[in-house]
Amino acid sequence: MSRLQQVSKSSCEKSCLGNCSCVGFYHNDKSSLCKMLLEPPMNIKNSSSWTGATDDVLYIRDQIKKSSKRSVSRSIIILCCVVGSISVLGSTLFVLLILLRKSNKTKKEEEDGFAVLNLKVFSFKELHKATNGFSEKLGHGGFGAVFKGTLHDSSTFVAVKRLERPGSGEGEFRAEVCTIGNIQHVNLVRLRGFCSENLHRLLVYDYMPNGSLSSYLSRTSPKLLSWETRFRIAVGTAKGIAYLHEGCRDCIIHCDIKPENILLDSDYNAKVSDFGLAKLVGRDFSRVLATMRGTWGYVAPEWISGLPITTKADVYSFGMTLLELIGGRRNVVSDTPGGEKDEKEPEKWFFPPWAAREIIQGNVDLVVDARLNGEYNNDEATRMATVAIWCIQDNEEIRPAMGTVVKMLEGVVEVTVPPPPKLIQALVSGDSYNGVGNGLSGTSCSEGRGCSDLMTGLSSPGSRSSFGGKPPSSP
Repeated sequence: MSRLQQVSKSSCEKSCLGNCSCVGFYHNDKSSLCKMLLEPPMNIKNSSSWTGATDDVLYIRDQIKKSSKRSVSRSIIILCCVVGSISVLGSTLFVLLILLRKSNKTKKEEEDGFAVLNLKVFSFKELHKATNGFSEKLGHGGFGAVFKGTLHDSSTFVAVKRLERPGSGEGEFRAEVCTIGNIQHVNLVRLRGFCSENLHRLLVYDYMPNGSLSSYLSRTSPKLLSWETRFRIAVGTAKGIAYLHEGCRDCIIHCDIKPENILLDSDYNAKVSDFGLAKLVGRDFSRVLATMRGTWGYVAPEWISGLPITTKADVYSFGMTLLELIGGRRNVVSDTPGGEKDEKEPEKWFFPPWAAREIIQGNVDLVVDARLNGEYNNDEATRMATVAIWCIQDNEEIRPAMGTVVKMLEGVVEVTVPPPPKLIQALVSGDSYNGVGNGLSGTSCSEGRGCSDLMTGLSSPGSRSSFGGKPPSSP
């Protein structure tokens, strides 16, 4: 308490305002006594600063009230900020929860859709474990490597194709998988499931224990297919391809028909593999062309000449495969005895021209695999061989559709004698040939680029079986 005698009220007030510690003052108008209050009074009546004079008047400094108001305002602001932050956070979490539930619902609906197609969605971890770290490789094709795997029940074998350089995003990939998974036919390899996780794209197929047809096409191979089995393979393969062309909602061109892509189940029934990976009509075809470099021996002439590709390209490839199935050998033999091509006997290194000539002349018995020792159905062999020559005609318009091929093989449609395919004859004779399209038109096989390009492309057999294993004994 500070006292100032004979001081007016205004002077006392001024002195209090000039002192930061002053919270109020007492003033007596009669005695002009001024007493400054330096600490907040807890109880005014019992305060030691009280003089007891009845004329003393206590004045409280107004800044205390203002400070109190300011403190209350600050508390209100802080409270509003906290409440606002909680509201924003809550709203954000609510929106995220809705989006997550919607995403989970969409994913569940999608998986339910796959379940309807009997397709299982695998995780990469599951397939890595099933294939023992992708340790047992079955083969390698244009779209990626294939590995043998065992599902969790330890009794179901599968073939896992690990796609290389997948060009589509997850949504497009899943759409393609739906298309492939919806294709069900007894002569097509069944898709069991898939994995689309991060950058991993894998397809899971049924495992074919007897491997691919290619493993039986060698005159030196101890594995021999009976004629009955060969004919059943021919008809089954034709039915599978015909279904892709004519039985699906969207026409699917396989683009890579060859023995490596014809697999055999435990009963030696034919199963066409790798369908749908090459192209759904109208989609990215440039990548498909890039993967075909190793199997030019089965590629139709119009493909090489740059003309649009149709289902007749598959028909040509099937015809070339039929010749190999009939003869029990590959169409192109790169390693002949002595290391040189026998120009007098071209059939030793290039089978189709010689086979076509003999078949047209009625000498089918010379073309059929000699290891059968004549144990084959002559009518079936003649029909099958003649169909093969119709399929490899230079002009795609002359080639029959695959549905017609099936009827021709089964004897429902009469098979007439076909004209000789001039292009493959020109390949070994060196004669000039006005072929298919601009790329081969007016080209001399002895001097021009067209036929030499074809011969360069007639390489040795392609990759191993995609979804099959090493065949046991032959039927």
